[in-house]
Amino acid sequence: MNKIIYIGMDVHSSNFTLCSFEPGYGMTEDKIFGQVQFKEDLIKNTEKYICNLKSQRKDIDIVCGYEAGCLGYVPYRELTKSGINCMILAPSTMAVQKGGKKQKNDFRDALDIARCLASGAYKAVNIPDIEDEDVRDYLRMRDDHQTALKQIKQRLNAFCLRHGFQYDKSKWTLAHIQWIKRLECTFKQQEIINEYLATYEALKSKIEAFDVRIEDFASNERYADKVKKLVCIKGIQTNTAMSFISEVGDFNRFRTAEQMAL
Repeated sequence: MNKIIYIGMDVHSSNFTLCSFEPGYGMTEDKIFGQVQFKEDLIKNTEKYICNLKSQRKDIDIVCGYEAGCLGYVPYRELTKSGINCMILAPSTMAVQKGGKKQKNDFRDALDIARCLASGAYKAVNIPDIEDEDVRDYLRMRDDHQTALKQIKQRLNAFCLRHGFQYDKSKWTLAHIQWIKRLECTFKQQEIINEYLATYEALKSKIEAFDVRIEDFASNERYADKVKKLVCIKGIQTNTAMSFISEVGDFNRFRTAEQMAL
């Protein structure tokens, strides 16, 4: 039976730091070796390093992994395409030494990841396929615009209040918007209000168009049945249902609702 070498990868946009770890499991001492850092051709050099290690030691299997972060699934997909067993670790589930990390160190972080891989003290991130990832990113983009719309509304409300204009009824109705447009104020104040309103209208129109597009996604055979079941739950509409589906992926991964909530 082959030994398993665990390679922790501390990955950043500018560099990859790798640490190879061979656990002793109480019979021998743990071995830490092959600490390297790449600053160019990051994935290509990582593949080369792992392939060289496998060619030097025929009696080993290799498992590598990195924390979920800004690089997304690209390193995972490229490495697995080359036949390398790769994991993405959910940071919130990884075992952390008591006392925390006193100083940032890429090599120590890579070793911590390797040790987590060896001990199983982590949960692997579910890897979506390209279509689910694209839908998820579209929904997140829509939510970014929704957040921007909320901020514009807050800023225009604050601007009006700061200049003594207060509306005591329900806000952001047609009546409220007409009230804002009829405010008697200075020329520059009116210019500011007009710019806020123009941004508000543009964002609102964009979000409405996004929602139509998301309805198209939801009607696709790939998602339609799941969406239909989820929208039966009170409070869940198409956008929320599609977010659940694209973020969670295969619901059958969870045996109970409690497992899904963890």
